[in-house]
Amino acid sequence: MWFAIIAEDRPGTLDQRLAARGAHLDRLNRLQDEGRMLLAGPFPAIESENPGPAGFTGSLIIAEFATQAEAESWAKADPYVAAGVYAQVSVKPFRKTLPA
Repeated sequence: MWFAIIAEDRPGTLDQRLAARGAHLDRLNRLQDEGRMLLAGPFPAIESENPGPAGFTGSLIIAEFATQAEAESWAKADPYVAAGVYAQVSVKPFRKTLPA
C-alpha cells in the first residue's frame, strides 16, 4: 500500500538539512530503484523553487510499504531525523486516485 510520510522541519535547521541531504536522497533513490516511490520533495518556506536561506518547512514522501509499521520504521530511520531536522513525522495510508 502507498503511505504518505509528512515531516515538519524544526526552525533554523537548514544547515543540518543540507549536511544530511546526500544520505536522505540515497534512501529515496533506493525506493525509486525498487519501484516503490510515487513522489517525494520538500516544502519551500517561500514561493520559490530555490528558497535560499529561507530554507524549507518540511517534506512529503509517498512510497509503497507492506505495512504502516514498516513505513513508520523507515521514516524513523531517515537521516533528517538523526540530524535533528524533523520536529515531527507522521505516516498515513494513502490511496492514489488520480492520475489513473
